[in-house]
Amino acid sequence: MSRGSGKGLSLKDKLDGNELDLSLCDLNEVPVRELAALPKATVLDLSCNNLISLPSDFCSLMHLVKLDLSKNRLQQLPLDFGRLINLQHLDLLNNRLVTLPVSFAQLKNLKWLDLKDNPLDPVLAKVAGDCLDEKQCKQAAVKVLQHMKAIQSEQDRQRQQKLQAEREMEKKREAEQRAKEAQERELRKREKAEEKERRRREYDAQKAAKQEMEKKTKKETVHTRKPASSSRAPPRPRHKLSWSRSVLRVLLFVLFCILCTLAACRLTELQHQPLCVSVNTLYEDVVAALQNHKTLQNMLQHNS
Repeated sequence: MSRGSGKGLSLKDKLDGNELDLSLCDLNEVPVRELAALPKATVLDLSCNNLISLPSDFCSLMHLVKLDLSKNRLQQLPLDFGRLINLQHLDLLNNRLVTLPVSFAQLKNLKWLDLKDNPLDPVLAKVAGDCLDEKQCKQAAVKVLQHMKAIQSEQDRQRQQKLQAEREMEKKREAEQRAKEAQERELRKREKAEEKERRRREYDAQKAAKQEMEKKTKKETVHTRKPASSSRAPPRPRHKLSWSRSVLRVLLFVLFCILCTLAACRLTELQHQPLCVSVNTLYEDVVAALQNHKTLQNMLQHNS
């Protein structure tokens, strides 16, 4: 294991029974993989090195019972440091620690603790005490564990309160959402009812108008039928009269033509034409026949 890298020299050469001494090796990082391969090394000394932090997988070394990290430059411990549940002795003398992770409260087997010469939070420093002898270091372990458990309980309580507040807020939001949805449903229901009522009124109005129109049409039909029945007879006489007038007109026209022809044949030079001779002869025969009738004869005499 080389100085600084932790590799090159086998850790087994450093192992003495269950103790592994890696102090004064000028280490910048912890050889976690090699340490994990030595579960017998329950006592680990990493003091007097240049360690600024511990890797998160360092907490997998759950076989550790005694750990010396004194006289390094550690600024904080891993958040899951409490996984080292078998740890009984912990030396953190002369580092740069201000606080401890909340998981520190899980080190239920911790019996000895030294936090001297760290820029600790005033409350934590007062709880830890001076650790000038064995008794004080044991008391420091007990008091610090109690303090960290109280912090953990407070954080758990705050977390529970936060979760409860979030649940209540969620319930409130759900209740508001349900109320909003119910209000929207009621609004849609009311609008639907109003629309239905409007359509019903329109339907009733259209139906009433249609009925009124049918009544009016029926009345007009009745009024129209009465004069039609009374005036149904006249069209025939009217048609007959029209036909009689047409016949009369034709007869008058024929008579006029005959008179014109007779006048032309008796008074003009056409009287010697064969047609006019026949017409004159016919005229004379008719006149002669009519003269034989007494009434017509009287009328002719009177007219003459």
